[in-house]
Amino acid sequence: MSAAFIDELRAILGDKGLRTGDDIPQTHFTDWSGHTPTRPLALILPASTDEVSQVMRLCHAYRVPVTPQGGLTGMAGGAIPGSDTVALSLARMNAIESVDASGATLQAQAGATLQSIQEAARDIGMLFGVDLGARGSCQIGGNISTNAGGMEVLQYGMMREQVLGLEVVLADGTVLPMLRPMLKNNTGYDLKQWFIGAEGTLGIVTRALLRLRPAPRSRATALLGLPHYEASLAVLGRLQQHFPGALTSFELMWDDFYETSLQWMQSRSAMADRHPFYALIAVVGNDAAALAEQLQETLGHAMEAGELSDAVVAQSETQAATLWRVREAPAEFPTRMDPINFDVSLPLPAIGAVAQACADEVRKRWPDLPQPAMLRFGHIGDSNLHISVNARHIPAASREEAERMVDDLVYTLVSQAGGSISAEHGIGTIKQPYLHASRTPAELAAMRGLKQALDPLGLLNPGKILASR
Repeated sequence: MSAAFIDELRAILGDKGLRTGDDIPQTHFTDWSGHTPTRPLALILPASTDEVSQVMRLCHAYRVPVTPQGGLTGMAGGAIPGSDTVALSLARMNAIESVDASGATLQAQAGATLQSIQEAARDIGMLFGVDLGARGSCQIGGNISTNAGGMEVLQYGMMREQVLGLEVVLADGTVLPMLRPMLKNNTGYDLKQWFIGAEGTLGIVTRALLRLRPAPRSRATALLGLPHYEASLAVLGRLQQHFPGALTSFELMWDDFYETSLQWMQSRSAMADRHPFYALIAVVGNDAAALAEQLQETLGHAMEAGELSDAVVAQSETQAATLWRVREAPAEFPTRMDPINFDVSLPLPAIGAVAQACADEVRKRWPDLPQPAMLRFGHIGDSNLHISVNARHIPAASREEAERMVDDLVYTLVSQAGGSISAEHGIGTIKQPYLHASRTPAELAAMRGLKQALDPLGLLNPGKILASR
């Protein structure tokens, strides 16, 4: 990296916008996956779209690769820089620029946290339709670039459904100003969709125009105890029938996840007895009393039908928050264990069998692992299963070898069941070797063609999603 390049970067960014050498915080060496921490050539912290554009023009001229970074909460290695790349963080571009109640829109810079967007929507009596456990740290640009899902996909959809417009900087510094607030806009190719879920490989998201929803007046939360996986599907169907369009969450937790979470949180179970499965559900409406009565009645019918073993309906927002704390235990994974994480999607009827097969195969292959060797949970209402295996006790020559062995085991079972290797966390580098299990050669060729058209020098987030050539 030449001194001239650094001098030109500093002229664009000033001292606040550039870090080099030992001044680069180690937090920018990797993401939440903890995978292969790497010091980048430099850390770039632009304060405006114009600065991003100037930086990209400079990097394009010097042929320097760029790794865009958001809140670094990703689990697939998508924001990990290379030793030959500069990391470009959007952290300083964090403004909520406008909130329009009449148009139900919000415009924000890409570095705004998800929580700040949720709060800005709440201030005008509205709601933003994506929620994640990492809401206080994850940035909206990263959420968009991974097409984040979360805990309310069942009602509002993935991040893709929340985006009305984007501003994007291309690899050569060209700015695409696609910030148009209309739901209907059939004027040729919908260019913004190319960048949602692209993990920064096609362009850098700098602004987003987001869709807001009316906030429900009341919400009812309940924890359910279930006798087997098939019962969860029966209860899910029953709730969808009785609360059409109003079931916002159906979070399934296997016993191993639930009990471990209670232990970590130093909490007592809300239920007197243990159950093989637990579901945390939420339904919304405008009449609190009527909503609570209808939920109690529906759960009573499910219990009479043998689909439900027990149920606890939260009697206050405080109690509801306590129930949700148990589900948000994945935030503790990096500090409590050495997790190999899986974020897969499967046909609903196959999820129970695949989750059980994964647990059985892990126990068969490594019988001496302390229990629980695997934690299982997921957004089952939208076909999403999460699995975490503790690599700390897997006998292997290296952490990488342990991860490869577990990856081969899980992704083989997922592929055989017709599932996808990534439901909502993206591909990054960690899942790249298995992308062929979910994409055909023709699809991969089309993806490479799009990458070549927008980034012919391969400078944007090299090695992510598609292997570098």
